Amino acid sequence: MMNKDSVRRFFDTAAPGWDADMVTDSEKLTAILDAAGVGPGSRVLDVACGTGVLFPWYLRRQAGAVLGVDLSPEMVRIAAGKVTDPRIRVLCADMETLPVTEAFDCCVVYNAFPHFEDPERLVSRLALWVRPGGRIAIAHSMGLETLRRHHAGAAKDVSREMLPAPALAALLEPWFAVDTAVSDADKYIVAGTRR
Repeated sequence: MMNKDSVRRFFDTAAPGWDADMVTDSEKLTAILDAAGVGPGSRVLDVACGTGVLFPWYLRRQAGAVLGVDLSPEMVRIAAGKVTDPRIRVLCADMETLPVTEAFDCCVVYNAFPHFEDPERLVSRLALWVRPGGRIAIAHSMGLETLRRHHAGAAKDVSREMLPAPALAALLEPWFAVDTAVSDADKYIVAGTRR
């Protein structure tokens, strides 16, 4: 059964080889960060930031500030080791219980949403971190069927089945006006603006 301790252990173990296995596709990441509204001066919350894969992308877009949060101490250690720009902070914490201390313009949950046990609980918490008019994007750089096959392997005990885009859009609707729901063979992006 999936719980936060098992998720933490899984990602602590995976962290050392994470970047070597990571494939970044410029076109997909551009679409994801466009949907999230990341641009010059943006304050970005990177949820389950892992090893900081998106940090260089935020800086290229001239984000004003980035807070990367991850449950895994090893992922955070690696991410923090890459940080040389003062605009980026990295925090090892549970996003669902972390006290809300600031409001962000953009919230990005990249390649991580299935690893949260209760999607509605997560979304309701993230809504507290996004300012009215700010944006959220929940995204994967693979299509839904590929993602499901991927999570049926080694990560099957630390992930839940990803929601189809219309179901995730409906889950976001109480807090976010969803304007993007893309689920094709290559990517999955559901994004919207905080009400």
